[in-house]
Amino acid sequence: MAMKQEFFKIVSQKKIAKEVMLMILSGKTDGITASGQFVNIKIGGFFLRRPISVCDYDENTLTLIYKVVGEGTSAMAKMNSGDTLDILTGLGNGYDLSVSGNMPLLIGGGVGVPPMYNLCKKLIKEGKRPSVVLGFNGKDDIFAEKEFVTLGADVYVTTVDGSNGIKGFVTDVMKDLDYSYFYTCGPEPMLKAVYDLSKTSGQFSFEERMGCGFGACMGCSCKTKYGNKRICKDGPVLVKEEIIW
Repeated sequence: MAMKQEFFKIVSQKKIAKEVMLMILSGKTDGITASGQFVNIKIGGFFLRRPISVCDYDENTLTLIYKVVGEGTSAMAKMNSGDTLDILTGLGNGYDLSVSGNMPLLIGGGVGVPPMYNLCKKLIKEGKRPSVVLGFNGKDDIFAEKEFVTLGADVYVTTVDGSNGIKGFVTDVMKDLDYSYFYTCGPEPMLKAVYDLSKTSGQFSFEERMGCGFGACMGCSCKTKYGNKRICKDGPVLVKEEIIW
């Protein structure tokens, strides 16, 4: 998987939930080869690029869903159709679909939901029947539920405050489901809870502050049972059996 620097044009951008933006871009996406990879976006006036997970892609289009959490993403949210972005693509290892079994479980929490979409699409194309659990704080935070349903997945939505869907956390649904394997992405407390409750092996995508995004700065190193790994280069996906909490 080779990193590539490409220039993308913004096709459209809109707000889809509280502080959550959906951006569609046009450009070369051949550097992206796996669900769960991410891109690193250069924003004028900021030294570090912003890492954003890939929600979906095809030969000429890249779809990103991101949360406005700081000055960099605030600047991104103000960009318009036709603006050009300098983007590093093909970053990270992505998910391994070959071990999914016939009944994979996909668990996304908040901004960990977007990479589940392309993964779900590919699994369904392979003839699998995924169950998808989406976790949010409240109803104003919910996005992508209808899109997963349209793909053909069995979808469960949880909210911490009970304002929509099932009241509670993703683990409150997960504990009652049967599955052959699982994939997950979200905040670390959620990942730890999924790890503790899981009945099979699985793959975890970790969110981490990244200086460079391609393994040079060593700023996102973490310990695993198989030695130190860089989340941006050797991850962001780690398998259950190698994780040290």
